Amino acid sequence: MKVRMRLPLRLFVSHAAVAVVGAVVAFLTVRLLAPSLFDQRMGMLDEDHGMGMAATMTRVHAAFLTSLDTALLVGVGASVAAAGIVAAAVTRRLLRPLDAVRSATRRIAAGNYQSHVALPSEPELAALATDVNTLARALADTETRRSRLLGEAAHEMRTPLTALDGYVEGLIDGVFTASPDTLASLSEELRRLHRLADDLSSVSRAEEQRLDLHLVDADLADIARRAAVRLSSQFEDAHVALVTDTDRVVPVHADPDRITQVLTNLLGNALLATPAGGTVTITAHDVGGRGEVVVTDTGAGLAEQDIERVFERFYRVPGRPRRSAGSGVGLTIARGIARGHGGDVTASSPGRGKGACFALVLPPRPSGPPRA
Repeated sequence: MKVRMRLPLRLFVSHAAVAVVGAVVAFLTVRLLAPSLFDQRMGMLDEDHGMGMAATMTRVHAAFLTSLDTALLVGVGASVAAAGIVAAAVTRRLLRPLDAVRSATRRIAAGNYQSHVALPSEPELAALATDVNTLARALADTETRRSRLLGEAAHEMRTPLTALDGYVEGLIDGVFTASPDTLASLSEELRRLHRLADDLSSVSRAEEQRLDLHLVDADLADIARRAAVRLSSQFEDAHVALVTDTDRVVPVHADPDRITQVLTNLLGNALLATPAGGTVTITAHDVGGRGEVVVTDTGAGLAEQDIERVFERFYRVPGRPRRSAGSGVGLTIARGIARGHGGDVTASSPGRGKGACFALVLPPRPSGPPRA
């Protein structure tokens, strides 16, 4: 197995190697140039004073080289020692924020998502610390949403379970008889639990981008038109007008069944929010190459703080009566399906009592031959 040096030692060795290379280069440069320059200078003096100085110059030359070598060795040793001290200090300074990041990651791995790393002065290390802090915040948000989901799921399950418990105790005590009506009520509560389990599974797959999408080239306007026709009888029974504007062709590459699920949810929510005598309009068109279906109603509307929150799991708009047996995750699933296609579902409203508008946007169909 290949053994690697630890990062502190590697940093120290790298700094020391630079210092040693610089010292060796300085030593060789001075050692090679100084004698020739000295000889050249002494030769000029020898010409001026005659041949009698030759022996003296030889001794001076030898003494000079000895002194030069000694001075160079001392200088190189001092420079390497100084470089080692500086390298150790720099290495320690660089490793301090890395040690802080390592400590923070260990705390995050242990579940302490509130850990925070102070930003060092070095830009690169500051970027690393920022990423770790961002990761901690994201994990904290995920943990908060997970805890909230468990609480909300438990709350949603409590009502049908309480009803089932009451019916069963009533049957045991003889308060209820096993009549078709009683059994039908039990069956309805069981179906509600089953529907909640299916919705929770769909929410999980949608948020984790694990939806099974069967993408084909399709006409978004035709999908919207079919969804409106399927729900038209419900609108008639509620005395709410359903207006469709889906005559143009809007080519997209999508899963028709999943998109129908999204539009059915948007139309169903619009119907529930709109009183008798109101109007729901569904429009399909092409916007900058992207397919868009807009569902607009004249119903209860949304306050500004509720526009994004309606996409949260189990969120109920305050003050609005519950008119549906749904689990409250339909819009969460709808947005997950849209984002799984590379699009989105957005909401807007001028205010409570002024209606709302939900838009499904899908990316354009890729160029090339039709695909299935």
